[in-house]
Amino acid sequence: MRLAYAIKFVADMDAAIAFHRDTLGLPLKFQSPFWSEFSTGETTLALHPASDRNPAGSVQLGYQTADLDLLHAEREANRLVFTQPPVSQHGSKIARFTGSEGEECSLGEG
Repeated sequence: MRLAYAIKFVADMDAAIAFHRDTLGLPLKFQSPFWSEFSTGETTLALHPASDRNPAGSVQLGYQTADLDLLHAEREANRLVFTQPPVSQHGSKIARFTGSEGEECSLGEG
């Protein structure tokens, strides 16, 4: 398993893109009103619109593994609490689990 994404929830996508691209100098990989990505090495910084569930400024970590079903079974046996089992979503298989501080994390296959 590896850390693949840091997903930052933003109130204003255009302003957040401008800040990360123009002020910080991060290379923009992809831009849309609902999901934008910056190249930052092995881990991608993604921006997503904020919501009541994910307020502006909050961050969600996204992990990736080669075999999600196997990792899900192993970690569930180790008492990792999954809030969503592996399901096909947005063209890939994704599960969600509760992190050490009660935060939701995502786990994708790739």
